[in-house]
Amino acid sequence: MSEARTVYRDAFQCFAKGELEQAIAGYRRAIELDENLAIAWNGLSMALGQQGDIDEAIAAARRLVELEPEDPLSHTNLSRLLQQKGLIPEAEDAMAMATQLQMNS
Repeated sequence: MSEARTVYRDAFQCFAKGELEQAIAGYRRAIELDENLAIAWNGLSMALGQQGDIDEAIAAARRLVELEPEDPLSHTNLSRLLQQKGLIPEAEDAMAMATQLQMNS
């Protein structure tokens, strides 16, 4: 297993325990080690969202969508965060993409 994945797993354990600061630091470290590790971007977006840093969470979710454009869950996550921010048209677009991808799979 790569070092980035090991760091990611540790960060996920922190996230599962509600230790958001440690989780965010871990996800960021995993991304430093492998900037294309999609699961770390996903974790980072979720942890930042729970922490209330919606702008940074959206940025991480957008990067996740770039890495996994065919994954409906990536678009769903982005939609949820955009909705939290009050960006309803953008959220609807992201959800429409998620729905389309789901129907095509």
